[in-house]
Amino acid sequence: MADFFISYSSADRAWAEWIAWELKEAGYEVVIQAWHFRAGSSFPLEMKKAAEAKYTVAVLSPSYFASKFCQSEWAAAFAQNTLIPVRVREGELPKLDAHIVYIDLVGKSEGIGRNALLAGVKRGPAVPSEKPEHPLSAAKPKRFPGALPEIWNVPHLRNPNFTGRDQLLSDLHSALASGKAAAVTQAIGGLGGVGKTQLAIEYAYRYASDYSLVWWVRTETAADSDYANLADEFNLPEKDLADQPKIVEAVRKRLEHQADWLLILDNVGEPGDCDRFRPRSNTGHILITSRNQNWADAKILPIHELPRPEAIAFLQKRSGRQDAKGADELCEAVGDLPLALDQAGAYIQSNGITIAEYLSLFQKYSQDLIEPIAVTWRVSLERLQIENPTALDLLYLIAHLAADNIPRDLLQSTAKTPIEFNKAVESLRRYSLIETADGMISIHRLVQKVVRDLLTVEGKDKAWVEKTVKLVNGAFPFESDNYTNRPACSRLLAHALAVADQAEHLEVALDGAARLLNQSALYLDNRGQFDEAEEVYRHALRIAERAFGPGAAGLGTYLGNMGSILFTKRDLEGALDYTKQALVIDEETGGLEHPKVAVRANNIGQILKVKGELKEALQYAERALRIDEKFYGPDHQEVASDANNVGQILKHMGDLVRAQQFAERALRIDEKIFGPDHPQVALNAHTIGTILQAKGDLNGAVIYYERAVRILQSTYGSDHPHTKIVEDNLRRIQAEIALDKPRTPPPE
Repeated sequence: MADFFISYSSADRAWAEWIAWELKEAGYEVVIQAWHFRAGSSFPLEMKKAAEAKYTVAVLSPSYFASKFCQSEWAAAFAQNTLIPVRVREGELPKLDAHIVYIDLVGKSEGIGRNALLAGVKRGPAVPSEKPEHPLSAAKPKRFPGALPEIWNVPHLRNPNFTGRDQLLSDLHSALASGKAAAVTQAIGGLGGVGKTQLAIEYAYRYASDYSLVWWVRTETAADSDYANLADEFNLPEKDLADQPKIVEAVRKRLEHQADWLLILDNVGEPGDCDRFRPRSNTGHILITSRNQNWADAKILPIHELPRPEAIAFLQKRSGRQDAKGADELCEAVGDLPLALDQAGAYIQSNGITIAEYLSLFQKYSQDLIEPIAVTWRVSLERLQIENPTALDLLYLIAHLAADNIPRDLLQSTAKTPIEFNKAVESLRRYSLIETADGMISIHRLVQKVVRDLLTVEGKDKAWVEKTVKLVNGAFPFESDNYTNRPACSRLLAHALAVADQAEHLEVALDGAARLLNQSALYLDNRGQFDEAEEVYRHALRIAERAFGPGAAGLGTYLGNMGSILFTKRDLEGALDYTKQALVIDEETGGLEHPKVAVRANNIGQILKVKGELKEALQYAERALRIDEKFYGPDHQEVASDANNVGQILKHMGDLVRAQQFAERALRIDEKIFGPDHPQVALNAHTIGTILQAKGDLNGAVIYYERAVRILQSTYGSDHPHTKIVEDNLRRIQAEIALDKPRTPPPE
């Protein structure tokens, strides 16, 4: 049985290992996850062994009490009276039980800290005759975790509010420590404000004991002078030269013969900008932070927004407020961007307001509140204006689309050639304004907002919204394509909705925005997402009314589509109202014999049929058939649709012979036009099946139902409502045949 189990958070691993080492030096048997939980072992089994230790040493810090695992280990040891708390870092800790006295190592030197630790535990077997070997490196024990290397110039204090990123830090440490030549240089890449520098700071402090030298170079403002200052630390002969490039060269050569150094190159612009600083040896580690994602000779570690749980925890810690719901909403509003959350937390704390109050301010005055972040991005935009105006134009379009999964092929027409487009994408990646993967482009929502705000100030916002509406309209499939081009609709749906919102807000390109929304609703309708389709149809109608005016010719389509979706959802009164409004407009603007009038008459006939008003329904359906036969001729697809509808009404009226004649006519026309496997053919086949079932020809009905099911499954899938209706009818009639039960009328 071990004497001590060391319980710690990943942020305090260095402290935990130092404590474990000193206890082993004193002759105790110690269990610590960093040394004893090996790859491939069973974590629950290892934890069971650890729990059998006589005492649990809890390495206390703010990170410890933020960890659920650490809290459970604390609670278990506390309950068994086997807990030994050791405080290692400043910060607010939960109020401890009055009877618990912790060992305090904060601010103590290594020797004093060791004595305090061993005096605090006051128990254990005799010291062994031979010195135990350090589990990590007996030849080179690590320094006291609280002590920094003698050569150290990190210009930032450790951030007490740093939260999360444990896996990133662990991956970074593992890669740098792997010893592989390709891994000794790591670049942290990402958008300004995403936390690249903070991650580098935390890495430097967390793993300081691994290095004999940690040196920070501000590459954007003082690169050569920061680097050359190492000459003084090394006392190089060149340190007093007036020729700074020679000093830089001397420092680089010195590092090539120095071991265990960490060189941090912060905010590097181009990969070539830091070549003169990078030693040619693998005797140390180089950590680079950069917005540029285009690195060839360094492994890039992309850093993104904080995961939502970490973002909430960070905001709560930074603001001193524990409103989880409000924190979640604010994190959503700023896209989980660490710098935005840090500024929000500071504002909340300094002004003594709640998270909810800040969110309310942000919704009204976001441009003012994100100004400190926007400054850094606007600098990038100014550089792009000089370096690559095409890239800036591309960014203006992206700013008005949905933030994620923008198809590259949607945007390629914005450049004269594919080469020019690729250069524009590369330029935007250089400043981490966009990310690319799998043929898609993504952008942070706050970057979009800053770009749109800039265009508003310059008076260019309406022009770019109009261009974006035109771009998406040109790519979004027409209504007739929605059966066969569903992947294209799926990729463009979010972008159509986003740019339509922008157009409505600015009251520009309203006709194009209404069309985009109408097409989006048709796609959702075809997919069986009827609630979503209704919402988008209503949005399209609202914009169309503003674009065309009341009673305008173009408005009939939008009113008619609203009637159709309400009919699908069985809101018959609403469906009839909208469809009759559409009919009146189409009669007044196109005449009584216009094909659009036939469409409205047909739809009204269908609604009245379901309402049970069959005689009036037949009149509307026959009117539609007459108009379309006269306008299109006898073999047009609209004539087939009309004939199918007449057949359905006749079936309900009990005239099964005529009903079958009309339905079969519709089937013949649609097979000729579309081929045997089109959804419209499935509709005809289903209608004939219901008529045969009503006539008592169950086996004949099964043949048509099976054909309809096969087509619908292939077109829509088994989960689509249209497919399910026909499948249910087929199963019902098959059961009647199997049981020889009396037939029942099939549902519509």
